[in-house]
Amino acid sequence: MNIYVIMKRTFDTEEKVVIKAGQVSEDGATFIINPYDEYAIEEALVLKEEHGGEVTVVTVGDEEFQKELRTALAMGADKAILINDEDVEGGDAFSTASILSAFFKDKEVDIILAGNVTVDGSSGQVGPRLAEELGITAVTTITKLSVEGTKATIERDVEGDIEIIETQLPLLVTCQQGLNEPRYPSLPGIMKAKKKPLEELDLDDLDIDEDDVEAKTKTIEIFLPEAKAAGKVLAGEITQQVKELATLLKTEAKVI
Repeated sequence: MNIYVIMKRTFDTEEKVVIKAGQVSEDGATFIINPYDEYAIEEALVLKEEHGGEVTVVTVGDEEFQKELRTALAMGADKAILINDEDVEGGDAFSTASILSAFFKDKEVDIILAGNVTVDGSSGQVGPRLAEELGITAVTTITKLSVEGTKATIERDVEGDIEIIETQLPLLVTCQQGLNEPRYPSLPGIMKAKKKPLEELDLDDLDIDEDDVEAKTKTIEIFLPEAKAAGKVLAGEITQQVKELATLLKTEAKVI
């Protein structure tokens, strides 16, 4: 089985976000595999253990992404691919999906797994966009997956309920919390990861012109929400409090 995982490098979720000049500062920040992508990697490894085959992890980024790819290899992936997008100005979901589509166009794929969302952008667009480009089925927010031959049976989260889907491979799924419990890289896995193949490609290798994958969106400014002001405690008789509350909602909050 040819199993692929698309992965992103994101801020550690324990990091304190610092804004400088309208942009998120990366100075001294710690980066990790996007947590939802860890579910995708784990499920890929489970599929390999059940059906055999090969797990390849693919990411779009710069050379600093190699660390997270090595972590994926230490978890048990067989190969890693880094597609360097340094020539793409302000890449977005369109850019990433277009680059990945060019990579996958000549690949034999049984299943592609991705995280449901990323903890930075949270758009959840790259997986479905890629499936559309490749002309394969996409199922999002999955919480259970089983494969028999070329048939996949999937459970997905739909606002507190469960939807069961049967479909055929090839297939792209995005993985949600609850699908599995990602394994930690073991010491032998970390040692083996150093010898596993990590291939780096650039846009020329994929016959891509950077103008063709230029971002469709532009971030003007990033800012932190305003600090919450102290709450106001009303005192006195209930009827008095109700009148005061109504006045405050009209004059200060301006919601009525």
